[in-house]
Amino acid sequence: MATQGKVGLHLLLLYLFAVQDGSLVCVDVPSETEAVKGGFMKLTCIFCMKREEINAWTTVDWYYIGADKSSVLIFQYNGEPREPKNLKDHWRGRLVWNGSKDMQDISIGIQNVSLNDTGTYECKAFRLYKYESFTLFGNKTITIDLHVKETAYLLEGTTTDITALYSEIMMYVLLVFLTFWLLVEMIYCYRKISKSDEQTQDSATDYLAIPSENKENPGPAVTE
Repeated sequence: MATQGKVGLHLLLLYLFAVQDGSLVCVDVPSETEAVKGGFMKLTCIFCMKREEINAWTTVDWYYIGADKSSVLIFQYNGEPREPKNLKDHWRGRLVWNGSKDMQDISIGIQNVSLNDTGTYECKAFRLYKYESFTLFGNKTITIDLHVKETAYLLEGTTTDITALYSEIMMYVLLVFLTFWLLVEMIYCYRKISKSDEQTQDSATDYLAIPSENKENPGPAVTE
């Protein structure tokens, strides 16, 4: 028993360490590609690292590629986020850093999105891994094709996303169905329990009545 207890304790400790490590897992998720005019849009760029590479040095360059295929540097991160020199007035003051401290999420955000923001964006990241006896480097490029819409969806004077609308409708339908099903189950269980109680009471009454009848109508005497 003592051995089993020690094994259980060791397994519990391993589980706790695994949970702590799992909380640091990086997930490479794609960016959204549709934005609404006047809103906020996050251009997601993920560059995952292993745990031992947390102290790596990372630089990020964000480019905008317009309809004429020209590439324009619009945002940089080199120790700190900054706007590049000679940035066009169209972008100035609207781009913000939206990444994480560990530099695994190296995203940016566009404030007050306009229709002219439609186009292709490139996230180019360079990373230098520093070890005790050597250094390594890696790079990653992510391309995002962004489309800006005037409104999300127009329906009876309200603006909403069609997917969100269908999801909300289905949620209410499911809630009504589950409520009705629960009510039917409660009524069925109540009637079944009531019927069972009645049968139990009738059986108890019949059982108690048998000795009284036997006393009032005694059977014939047994003769030898």
